Amino acid sequence: MTTIQQPMSQNTLRALIRKIPKTDLHLHLDGSIRLETIAEIGQKEGIDLPSYTADGLNEMVFKEQYANLEEYLKTFSYSCAVMQKPEYLERIAYELALDNQAEGVRYIEVRFAPQLHVNKTMNMKEVLQHVNNGLRRAQQDFNRQPQIRSGEEPPFAYGIIVCAMRSFNQHLSQYYEQFINTHSYSDMKSIRKMASSELAQGAVRIRDEEGIPIVGFDLAGAEKGYPARDHWRAFQYAHENFMAKTVHAGEAYGAPSIFQAITELHADRLGHGYYLFDTEKIEDDLTVDKERYIEKLCEYIAQHRITIEVCLTSNMQTNPTIGTLENHAFKYMLARELSTTFCTDNRTVSKTSVTNEIMLALRHFKLTPEQLKNPIIYGFKRCFFPDTYGNKRKYVRTCIDYYEKLMDGVTFENVAWE
Repeated sequence: MTTIQQPMSQNTLRALIRKIPKTDLHLHLDGSIRLETIAEIGQKEGIDLPSYTADGLNEMVFKEQYANLEEYLKTFSYSCAVMQKPEYLERIAYELALDNQAEGVRYIEVRFAPQLHVNKTMNMKEVLQHVNNGLRRAQQDFNRQPQIRSGEEPPFAYGIIVCAMRSFNQHLSQYYEQFINTHSYSDMKSIRKMASSELAQGAVRIRDEEGIPIVGFDLAGAEKGYPARDHWRAFQYAHENFMAKTVHAGEAYGAPSIFQAITELHADRLGHGYYLFDTEKIEDDLTVDKERYIEKLCEYIAQHRITIEVCLTSNMQTNPTIGTLENHAFKYMLARELSTTFCTDNRTVSKTSVTNEIMLALRHFKLTPEQLKNPIIYGFKRCFFPDTYGNKRKYVRTCIDYYEKLMDGVTFENVAWE
């Protein structure tokens, strides 16, 4: 039993939050590489980086604040450059799992775009195999610990989500260069559709034939000008083959983007969903009662428990107009009792962790213990667990029991925020 005397210091609270079992369901592999690893591989491979030290990269590339989503996404050109060999993919995946385990995260869904790493030395299957090798090795190492084997603590588990890209060009990867050149008589919109369909078919086949825990299909990249419905065929294929779907929607565009993700791409979860409540993000030529449109969309999301992957720090960086965290749309999600879960998005790009995201929520939204418990538990319940439903229920129960044991008697009424 954990009983904490009042007042509780911020450090004591952070230590507790680090210990409780957590999930990260929105976690980009290429946005969460250790800076030391980027610098080391970059120097070894002769990759043109602004700096070959972690401190230099931290100062020149990975900022505290970005002008917009597009500037935020530019950081990925450096991280993707060091992910073009099998051993580097495995190392990066392994280190990411270790970093999560170190702060009590017991389940992660690592997402990335395999087509960014297909080249002359690796096909799509090999890319996914090497990422899985790193994650599996970290899982096996962690789960050998006595407290895990005894059942005292829940084990570490993971899944992989593959991302289709809303937009790309021939300079983004060797794969995309070849893909575009092969379809030289097609327009880019058609090429993007074909690329996402190819990814969906590959992901399903590799999952089924190789046993790799590819648990979900995603659509990533800048929303504006690249509507979700363009990728309907790819998501329909994933849907027909019993693969879960999550879609980046409402990160930089409004409710219509979220509506498309749900109605046309069969989204089980939403990445970000920040602009769900913003009537100004609904274009005037859409002849609807904007307030009623949002109300009905919110009610549908609530009724169907479509979980929103909330990324507080990332949203503050890509949407500077938010101003202060108290203005974040998470407060409206709380008020409507929507299913939400705390995620990092990109641990390195956003300089954050799941623990940090929860601490931000506790401080700026004054969560009660019950309000904290809900998104923690939703993270486990709404994950795309790579096993049977029965085994998922057992795993979730183990995580809930451990959470309740650690949080027994804890309140946040007199936290001494510094």
